[in-house]
Amino acid sequence: MTTSSTPLADAGYALGPLDGRYRGAVAPLVEHLSEAALNRERLRVEVEWLLHLTTTGAVPGARRPGDDEAAHLRGLVSGFGPQAVAEMAEIERETVHDVKAVEVWLRRQMAGTASADLTELVHFCLTSEDVNNLSYALMVQGAVHRTWLPAARALQVQLAGMAHDAAGAAMLARTHGQPATPTTLGKELAVTAARLDRQLRRVERTEVLGKLNGATGTYAAHAVAVPTTDWQEVSRTFVEGLGLVWNPLTTQIESHDWQAELYSDVARFNRVLHDLCTDVWSYISLGYFAQVRGMGTVGSSTMPHKVNPIRFENAEANLEVSSALLDVLASTLVTSRLQRDLTDSSMQRNAGTAFGHSLLAVENVRKGLAGLDVDEAAMARDLDANWEVLGEAVQSVMRAASVAGVAGMDDPYSRLKELTRGRRVDAEGMRAFVAGLGLPDEARDRLLALTPAGYTGLAAELARTV
Repeated sequence: MTTSSTPLADAGYALGPLDGRYRGAVAPLVEHLSEAALNRERLRVEVEWLLHLTTTGAVPGARRPGDDEAAHLRGLVSGFGPQAVAEMAEIERETVHDVKAVEVWLRRQMAGTASADLTELVHFCLTSEDVNNLSYALMVQGAVHRTWLPAARALQVQLAGMAHDAAGAAMLARTHGQPATPTTLGKELAVTAARLDRQLRRVERTEVLGKLNGATGTYAAHAVAVPTTDWQEVSRTFVEGLGLVWNPLTTQIESHDWQAELYSDVARFNRVLHDLCTDVWSYISLGYFAQVRGMGTVGSSTMPHKVNPIRFENAEANLEVSSALLDVLASTLVTSRLQRDLTDSSMQRNAGTAFGHSLLAVENVRKGLAGLDVDEAAMARDLDANWEVLGEAVQSVMRAASVAGVAGMDDPYSRLKELTRGRRVDAEGMRAFVAGLGLPDEARDRLLALTPAGYTGLAAELARTV
């Protein structure tokens, strides 16, 4: 059902939250992954290809532009802005072809200039996918290395710093939701910091591939136009000159495997971060973290005492959206019917949305973590209420004593199970049990001095390794 009046649409309100509510947080990605950025990178590829053809002598008779001409042509790229975007959109309404619109626009810019005689080199022997695959490679590379990675790495460093600060903060662990061998808060944060670091190092090492080899990857037009030129070498030096890795063997499209690999790694980073969000949310619920630095916000419209962990909840939702999109991109982009179909064209346009939701989540987690204070007193109370977690320590010392030949250390696991399973054991009960075991003095005294807060093994040392 449609109506004749659309006041909200006419006012230009955004359909999606990334271009509306969260525009400020994701705006840096517009420079890399927007439709305007795509046309700018297409223009860059067209200009650089023209200059590459002339400087390499690939096309006999083509003169080499002077420095001023080259600077002017490259200036069309560096000065690319709203006017050029609008003009290309107008041309596209006539051509009904986005890459052709860029080509026509560039030819018009060259008309009447010193470079007018070089217009036949614009889009020379290129298929649209030669331009598009290189443009997307440059866009994604820029978005990842200039925007997403710096934010994600800053989060990982922030988390590692928190792990160091809380390295010795003893905390009751929970496995399957039940009280378990104590750890430290810092060690648990360090685990996630290390996991995030591993994924970021994978992203940093991503090979960004590009191809330039014609309509079906055979250099057919190139070879018939100028059979004396080594077109594979011209292609390789051009792609590598753009800062990309040359893919020599493709169909009409670059196979997109590198994109699938990258998106899978970013999605995995998202899921590790999601795991952190749910854990921090739980620690806040347990009182281990106090959100005292968020007291200026409104946690509930009716309950004044509440400070909700909204940063982490918001991040969870955005990470789920991002990961879902990245999964679809990774699974879809690696397939193409025969020598090409157009599904990749529509699919790649969603990369900005996928990275936008991830970037938004990263920023939310960073702000959420910055608003937390560790409540060691709350963790200490929890530890002191669960002396039964020392059952593992006692039975392990008994086993070691038995191996050393001490009598009366039979079946320590069952004896500790009888003492601790399904019941709470306080300090007095645990120490009375230890005193009656008949352990050697040194082992007995070591256990009598042990508390849940002191039973953290190498946790503090491990926390500082991240």
